Amino acid sequence: MHNDVRKLREDRVLSQGDLAKHLGVSRQTVNSIETGKYLPSLPLAIAIGRFFGKPVEEVFRD
Repeated sequence: MHNDVRKLREDRVLSQGDLAKHLGVSRQTVNSIETGKYLPSLPLAIAIGRFFGKPVEEVFRD
């Protein structure tokens, strides 16, 4: 699964730590999501989409 989390985060000039703090997860979790090593739970994926104002389908895709 591919995602645009890194691009969306960098477009907002946020560090992985900043995004992690907002989402209530660790920086390592954000890094793992961005690199595709970890697929977020549905609630976390929805929270990421909402944070960036995008549907989950636009952030995460096959």
